[in-house]
Amino acid sequence: MAQQTHQTGDAAAAAPGMPQLDFSNWDNQIFWLLVTLVLIFFVLSRIALPRIASVLAERQGTITKDLAEAEALKAKAAEAEEAYNQALADARAEAQSIIAENKAQMQAELKAAIEEADAKIAAKLAGSEKAIAEIRAGAMDAIRAVASDTAAELAVAVGGTADASAIEVAVTARMKGV
Repeated sequence: MAQQTHQTGDAAAAAPGMPQLDFSNWDNQIFWLLVTLVLIFFVLSRIALPRIASVLAERQGTITKDLAEAEALKAKAAEAEEAYNQALADARAEAQSIIAENKAQMQAELKAAIEEADAKIAAKLAGSEKAIAEIRAGAMDAIRAVASDTAAELAVAVGGTADASAIEVAVTARMKGV
């Protein structure tokens, strides 16, 4: 048995170890390596790489399309902003025009109201002046009558006679400030 173990050990020592490193098998290994590489190349070049290329092309097309749409939307947004700013400027100008128009209309209405009020005041003033003149004339007549009566009464009270024409001349002269 010891001898058998020894022979097994010699055979193991004589065997090269890993089959990949056995030079007698390299021709076969290189053949299958080349077959496998060619097969992998054909599978990749005919199936996998075209699919990957189509996916990449589709992605690139989608990205390009999205960028073009983004540019178009950006241009539309710029146009919309410009239109908004123009509409805002137009609205402001129209508002200023309406304000100016209303201000002018209010000024005209105010001027007409002032003129109407001035006319009414002038009419009332004329009526008041006429009434004052009538009151003043009536007051003067009343004063003249009271002054004449008072002078006649005084002349009688002092013991004299009252001459109506002399009293009238004296009262008229006194009222004129003479």
